[in-house]
Parts: sequence; C-alpha cells; structure tokens
Amino acid sequence: MISVDAMGGDRGPSAVVAGLARSAAQNPRIRFILHGPEDELRRLVSSRKSLAGRVEIRHAPGVVTMSDKPSQAMRHGKDTSMWSAIESVRTGEAEVCVSCGNTGALMAIAMLRLKRLEGVNRPAIAIFWPSRGPAGFTVMLDVGADVRADERDLMQYALMGASYARNALGIERPRVGLMNVGTEENKGKPELKLAHELIAGVADEARFEFIGFVEGGDIPSGRVDVIVTDGFTGNVALKTAEGTAKLIRDFLREAFRATPLSRLAALMAYTSLRRLQKRIDPRQVNGGVFLGLNGTVVKSHGAADATAVAAAIKLAARLAESGFTRRLAARVASVGELGAAVQVGSAGMEQTS
Repeated sequence: MISVDAMGGDRGPSAVVAGLARSAAQNPRIRFILHGPEDELRRLVSSRKSLAGRVEIRHAPGVVTMSDKPSQAMRHGKDTSMWSAIESVRTGEAEVCVSCGNTGALMAIAMLRLKRLEGVNRPAIAIFWPSRGPAGFTVMLDVGADVRADERDLMQYALMGASYARNALGIERPRVGLMNVGTEENKGKPELKLAHELIAGVADEARFEFIGFVEGGDIPSGRVDVIVTDGFTGNVALKTAEGTAKLIRDFLREAFRATPLSRLAALMAYTSLRRLQKRIDPRQVNGGVFLGLNGTVVKSHGAADATAVAAAIKLAARLAESGFTRRLAARVASVGELGAAVQVGSAGMEQTS
C-alpha cells in the first residue's frame, strides 16, 4: 500500500491522480491511500478507470504550502494531507509515503511522526543521478536534508546509501565514494579525513566497496555507485546539474532551429534525440528518498507532472516490495557498534600523533 499526499504540488491534485492512474495501469498489484479534500479527490479518481477499487480516500482539508515554514507545519499541520499521508506510514497502513509538497515541512513532519532510526543522527535525502554505471544511475546523498554533516554522519550516509543502492538498483556490492576537492588522502577538511577512516573501517561488514575520495566529475561516471557528501554540497551539485541540463536542452533547440539545414538535420536525428531526451529527462528518475527514518518517504519534485509522479510511485513500490525500511534498520544497527569502535580508535590515534 502506498500513501500519497495529493496536495502541495505546483500542478495540484489532478497531476497526482493522473500519475497514480498511470502507475496503476503498469502495476496491477499496487494500491493507494490518497490524502486530501474528499469531494475533489473522489471526482478526480472516479474519472480514471485504472483506479477503480484501488484507491482509499482519506479526507484532509488542510494543505502545507510551499511557503510554509517547517515549524509552522509541525505546530499547525495536523489537518493537512501531508501529515495524514505520513501518519498512514506511522500506523503501518502503508509501507511508503509519496509527496510533492514542501521539502522542509515534509522532513520536519516525518521526523516528528516517524522518528529517526536508532543510531542515526541526521536523516539524508538520496537521489538517482544518471551515470555510466551498471545500473545507469548513481545514488547521491545528502542533497539537502541538512547542510551540516560530521564524520559520523557521513559514515551513516555511506551505510544508508549502500543499502539503498542494493535495494533500489539491485547492486549487490555497491562502490561508495566520499566527495572531496581531490582524490588524494591528504586533501579536504578534517571531518572528511576522519570520515574516510570510518567508512573504510565499516565497508566489509556493511558489504560495500569503499573507493575513497571522489570528485564532482565522478558523479556521472561509471567509477562509483554511491556518492556521499553533506547536504549543502549535494544540493548545490543537484541544482547546478538541473540548470546545466536545461541550458543544454535550450542550446540544442536553438541550434537545430537556426537554419533550414539544421532543422532538416534535427528531423533526421529525431529518434536519437528522443532517446537522449528520455535518458536525461529528470521526470524519469523523479523521487528523492528520506533515509534514516522509521518509515520510507519519497519526495517528488514540486513541479511533477503525471510522468514524474508515476516515476516516484514506481520507486516507492519497489522499496515497499523489498522491505527496504526493515533492511536499512537492520543494517544500521548491525554496523553501528563497529562504527563507534572505529571512531574511538581514530580519536585515540589522533591524540597520540
């Protein structure tokens, strides 16, 4: 069962319901709990044949807007669709929550209602990044849940990112890299050097390969499956990539429209251009996952259309079917003590050096 917040996105509930209908047509096993104003949602759902008998509507008159502060949503958001959607995961009625709403408010309410996994200090947001890797994507975290991250947080991100890559991408032994300004071990801030030691110390137990420091150019390469960084760096990288992708699309469009000959060339290359567009279309990989909570939450882009919502639903269903939250909790717990021991050892070496 997937719990879906129908409100809060830029395109309104019609785009969310259209995405649900597309998902339902592709996956006959999937069912939904849909949260929002009952009358409006019932009208939208009734017009979609693929959703017949597969959607339970939960009336929630309130909406968390994009301009609402997280503290405001936590104090006054109990009647909202976002709160209701997360509550369905907390009570066990649904395995995953999907929302297009305000990221800060969604994280705040999720932390309040679902609580953090034992041993996790800071939850993280993980995304898929198109790459030359075997799965076609690289996992990167954190991309904005928290701008701060010390060495232990980064180690936990490595554990969670590896588990996510294993369950969502099917990579049995993910290659994990730690983002830095260079690949040499003597480069970077002190917390990055300590994180390097911690991650290396838990890699075997956590069943991933730690390849050490990586740079920005490695994100889309086939060299690494999981990129670990703090939320400030990750968010800047993500927004820069989105802007660059849009710039390239605009440049290509202008180039192919420049002359009659270039328009003919575009027509001849239509199939290849369509394939490229689909490959780099952010809607196809829509959905950042909140890792480190007692429940799985998928954050869809606020401007998501039906295609993007369907992609987020597909990801949510995959994680639900794999029992991802349970697996992640077990992995964090099993490696937590080892990580603490490695941290103590590193601190002792630092004092004696």
